[in-house]
Amino acid sequence: MKLELQGVTKRFGTFTANDRIDLSVEPGEIHALLGENGAGKSTLMNTIYGLYSPDEGQILLDDQPVDFTGPGDAVRAGIGMVHQHFMLIPVFSVTESVMLGYEPTKGPGMIDFAEARQRVRDISAQFGFDVDLDAKIEDLPVGAQQRVEIIKALSRNAKILILDEPTAVLTPQETDELIAIMRQLKEAGTSILFITHKLREVRAIADKITVIRRGAVVGEATPESTETELASLMVGREVSLTTEKEPATPEDTSFEVEDLTVLSPTGKVMLDEVSLSMRRGEILCVAGVDGNGQTELTEAILGVQEAASGSIRLDGQDLKGLSVKQRINAGIGFVPEDRSTDGVIAGFSITENFVLDQYDQRPYSNGVAMRHDVMRADAQEQTARFDVRMGTVDDPISTLSGGNQQKVVLAREMSRNIRLFVASQPTRGLDVGSIEFVHRSIIEERDKGTPCLIVSTELDEVINLADRIAVMYRGRIVGIVDGDTDRDVLGLMLAGVPADEAKIQAAQHQTALGEADEIADEEAPA
Repeated sequence: MKLELQGVTKRFGTFTANDRIDLSVEPGEIHALLGENGAGKSTLMNTIYGLYSPDEGQILLDDQPVDFTGPGDAVRAGIGMVHQHFMLIPVFSVTESVMLGYEPTKGPGMIDFAEARQRVRDISAQFGFDVDLDAKIEDLPVGAQQRVEIIKALSRNAKILILDEPTAVLTPQETDELIAIMRQLKEAGTSILFITHKLREVRAIADKITVIRRGAVVGEATPESTETELASLMVGREVSLTTEKEPATPEDTSFEVEDLTVLSPTGKVMLDEVSLSMRRGEILCVAGVDGNGQTELTEAILGVQEAASGSIRLDGQDLKGLSVKQRINAGIGFVPEDRSTDGVIAGFSITENFVLDQYDQRPYSNGVAMRHDVMRADAQEQTARFDVRMGTVDDPISTLSGGNQQKVVLAREMSRNIRLFVASQPTRGLDVGSIEFVHRSIIEERDKGTPCLIVSTELDEVINLADRIAVMYRGRIVGIVDGDTDRDVLGLMLAGVPADEAKIQAAQHQTALGEADEIADEEAPA
C-alpha cells in the first residue's frame, strides 16, 4: 500500500506544528522521518493515524484521498502505529493486549480466546517473535513489550506501520533486533514509516530519508548520506557530532554513595544498595534504559527522595538528614530530568528563575529584602555567557524555547561555587546545536575540578562525555567501566549482564562475526 501526503498542515492556535508537508511512502519501503525533538514528527504521525485532522492538505492511500475521524478509521484502512510510549495495559496478558477492542467472538457476546491465541501465535511464528502469550505485560522487558505492540498492529492487517521513536527505550542489542524485524516486515510487503532523531539508526535501516525542521520538510537524503550531512540538514548549519575534550586529570575522591537503598511509597525497592564514588575533575555518566533507578538516584542525592538506608557523603560531610535547601547550600548543583516541571517556574521572569535557589543569599539579598538590580544585572551577564536567545531578562521564561530554558537552568547551577554537579538527561529535547553547548559547559565544569554526575539514556551522549560509566539495571549498578568501553559491552550491561561477563560475550560475538565473514568470502564466487 502506498501512502502519500500532499501539503498537510496542522496548527494549534497560532502555532504551526506541520507546514505543508509533502511525503510519499512506497509499498514495501522503509521511509525514515528524521528531525530533532520538537520538529513536528509525532504531530504528523498522529495526523496520519487519525488522532488529529489536518487543517490543510490531504492524505492519500493508493492514490485515493482519505479522511479519518479517528484511529479506528486508520486501522480499518490498513495503518498501524506503535507509539513512543506503549499503549499497553500492564496487568493484561500478551494475548489480551493484542486482541483488546478487536476480540474474536463465538456465540452472543462470548470471546473466542482460542482463536485469539492462535492469531497471536501465527503472527509471532511468521516473524520469529519470541513472546509468551500468557505473560503479563508488566513482567516483560521493554523490547518484548514493543514486539507485542507490533503484533497488535499486524493482527489488524496493517499494511503501513508507523514506528514513533521506536528505539528510545531499547538497549543497542534490542535496537538491532528491531532493525531485523523491520527488514522482515519489509520483505513481507509492509511499508514502514520510521520516526527518529538518531542518525546511526536511520543510516542502518532506511531506504529513503525525509528531514523536517520546525514543522517543514527541509530536504531528502539517502542512507549513503553521512551523519554530519544529516545533522546539518536537521539543524540548518554545520555541527560537530563529537565532543572534544582533553583526558581527565582527576584528583582525590570527594563524593561517595554507599549501599544506598530507596523504596517507593508502596515499599517496592527502587534503588538496591547502590554504591559509587567520584573524584574531583571527572565525569561519571550513569547509563541505563529509562526506569532502572536513575531518577531515584539523583533525587536521593538532592534529598527529594528519602533513603531507606545507606549513606551519601560530599567532601566528608554526611548529607543524611539535610533538607534539599541545605544540600544545595552545601554545594550541589542540580539539573533535573524535567526542566519544565522541576527546573523552572513558567510564570516567573528569566531573572527570577536565575535565583530560585539563591534569592535569600548575598549578593541577591541584603538580609531584609531582595536586591532586584543585582539579580537583573547578573541575569544579563549569565544569559550573555550562556548564549540564551531571548527578548529581555524581564520576559517570562515560558517565552523561551526548551533549549534556552535548559541553558538558564545550567547557568543558574554552574554560576555558583559548586562542589558537585548532578544533571539528569541534560540534553533531552534539545537540538544538536544546543547539545554541543551543554556538553562543552559540562566539560568546562569538570576541568574546574568539579565532580560531574551525568545521567543519560542516550548511549552516544554517555560515550561522548564520560570519563567513567556506571550502568544501572533494575535499581542496581551492574558495573562501572572506563569511558572508552566498547558499545557492544555497554549494550549487554544495559540488559543486566555484569561487566566482566559482558566483555566476554561481546568478544565472542565479534569473533563469531569475523568467522562468518570469512566463510562468506570463501563461498563467494570468484
